[in-house]
Amino acid sequence: MSLRLSTVILPYRRWSEGGREAWQRAEELGFHTAYTYDHLSWRSFRDGPWFGAVPTLTAAAAVTDQLRLGTLVTSPNFRHPVNLAKELISLDDISGGRVTLGIGAGGTGFDATALGQEPWTPRERADRFAEFVVLLDQLLTEDSVSYEGDFYSAHEARNIPGCVQRPRLPFAVAATGPRGLRLAARHGQAWVTTGDPKLYENGTPEQSVQAIRGQVGKLADACAEIGRDVSGLDKILLTGFTPDRGRPLESLDAFVDFAGRHQELGFTEIVVHWPIPDSDFAADEKVFQQIAMEATAQLH
Repeated sequence: MSLRLSTVILPYRRWSEGGREAWQRAEELGFHTAYTYDHLSWRSFRDGPWFGAVPTLTAAAAVTDQLRLGTLVTSPNFRHPVNLAKELISLDDISGGRVTLGIGAGGTGFDATALGQEPWTPRERADRFAEFVVLLDQLLTEDSVSYEGDFYSAHEARNIPGCVQRPRLPFAVAATGPRGLRLAARHGQAWVTTGDPKLYENGTPEQSVQAIRGQVGKLADACAEIGRDVSGLDKILLTGFTPDRGRPLESLDAFVDFAGRHQELGFTEIVVHWPIPDSDFAADEKVFQQIAMEATAQLH
């Protein structure tokens, strides 16, 4: 399978001041999917402009025709499955069935306390995530859902007419731990990783590849437990969080080398951040566009 190349467009620009143009340009450059982060605010962008993911994706759907759209990633930190399902069904309809839901357990960043709650423990995040995915799956595939869980409930929640994509829009499940990988195996159409965060500061690219190979192996084991062929699950690498950092975007050759090493591990999609000046995602715009237009032809 040829490798797909996608991008993440962070929602930090007003729609009238470059926001619209970025999504349209992503389609022109031939990216498979353009994702955005689903956060209330994020790291160094906290004190600047930051817009909501679902309205941004809805606007992007209205000004593009072929580009797939998605979140990397939505989490339970400030979402409830019932109203999220309604928004996703609406977005899938407006886009003509071009939506992928990247979904993860969430972390300890600003989202974790924005609603006034204490940050959840890792175990509670995992517990909530498991319930969140199961209920959301039901809500997006059934006309009426009643559910009573430890964290989330639904009472005769109606979701008619359902998704344009059947039986529902695809889930790309972000996970590295055993429980998350089992969720990806059971409910995901794709799996997402950013690599091993423990290696980001002091690890080497070679150590990162080894760690990711281990993650892929554990995903295969989780699939085997339920009789699923792991080759039927798309594998997505969100770049920028491995020890390579921004180096793959320094030249076309550097990117092809990086992407090729991960394609050999079984990845079907590589996601690069749209360049943002004076940030961790700064990159040469011309090189970025060259990668978008030429890299996949060199990767088979």
